[in-house]
Amino acid sequence: MTAMPLKNVLITGCSSGIGLAIAVKLAKDEQKRFKVYATMRSLAKQDDLVAAAGRCMGKTMEIKQLDVCCEESIRNCVSGIPDRKIDILVSNAGMGLIGPIECQTIEQMKTVMDTNFFGLVRLLKEILPDMKKRKNGHIVIISSVMGIQGILFNDVYAASKFAVEGFCESLAIQALKFKLQLSLIEPGPVITEFERKVYEDGLKMDLSAADKETADMFTNVYLKNYKSIFQSLGQTAEDVAEHTMKIILAENPPFRHQTNTLYTPMTTLKYADPNGDLPIDTFYKMVFQHDKVFNASLNFIKLLRWRSNKSFDLGKPQS
Repeated sequence: MTAMPLKNVLITGCSSGIGLAIAVKLAKDEQKRFKVYATMRSLAKQDDLVAAAGRCMGKTMEIKQLDVCCEESIRNCVSGIPDRKIDILVSNAGMGLIGPIECQTIEQMKTVMDTNFFGLVRLLKEILPDMKKRKNGHIVIISSVMGIQGILFNDVYAASKFAVEGFCESLAIQALKFKLQLSLIEPGPVITEFERKVYEDGLKMDLSAADKETADMFTNVYLKNYKSIFQSLGQTAEDVAEHTMKIILAENPPFRHQTNTLYTPMTTLKYADPNGDLPIDTFYKMVFQHDKVFNASLNFIKLLRWRSNKSFDLGKPQS
C-alpha cells in the first residue's frame, strides 16, 4: 500500500478545546500523514498543547502565532510555512456570547462577528489563492448546529455561524471549479473551556437593562437548563476531533457533517417545514409548555449515557 504524501495542515484556535484536540489527533496519526501547524492568538497559552502533543513537538507538529482578527498576523504565519503550502485549513478559532441582546453592547457583538465570521474570511483571502493555483486543498470549518438553527439567547453567536454557513455555501460552488474541497463540521454541545467560559460569563452578566420577564427567562430557564443539556447531549473535544479526521481522510468528504446524532432530530425540524414555523414552535413548546417532559427526556438520555460511561460535566463555575 503506497503511503500518502505528508499533508500540511494549518489549524487555528489550538490553545484549548476542539482546536487542541484536532491538532493532537492529526499530529499523532500512526501513519504520519500530516505536518500540523497548530496556531493560537497568544503563544503564552501553548502549555496545554505542548503537554498533549508530547514527542510530536518539532516533528509532526509546530506551534505558530496567528490571530484571525489581524491580517498581518495571518500573512506572517502563512509565509513562515515552506512554499506557503497549506493542503488542509482547519478554521476553528471562535468565541461565544449568550444572553439578552439588551444586555450586550454592539462592540461585543462586533467582536463575535469579527472573530467567528471575518476571521474565516481573512484566512481564506490569504490561503485560497494558493490553493486555487495548485487546484488542490481542503477547507474544513468548525461551524455549529447553530449555523443551521438558532437557539434561545444565542442570537449573536447563531448569527455569526449562519454567516459562516451562507458564506461557505456560496464559496463551495466556486471551490468545485478549482477542484477544492470544503467541509462544514457542525457540532452540537461540546464540553470545553470555551463552553465553560461562555456559561460563567452568562452567570456574571448584568441583566439590569432587560425587563424582569426576560431576565428571569435567561436565569431560570436558559442557564438553569444549560448544564443539563451539556451533560445529556454533550460531546468531548476528542470526539469532534475524531469526526474531523474522518472528514479530512474521506475520499469524497461531505459539505456538511453533524457530529452529534443525539442532536440531529432537532436540526431536522428545520428541513421538515419550508415555512420555518415547526422548529420555532417545537422549541417554544419544549421550553415553556412541556418543560417537565423536556427535563425528564434530558435526564433519561443522561442516565443512558452514564450507563455507557459517556456522561460529561461542566464542573462548578469559578468563584
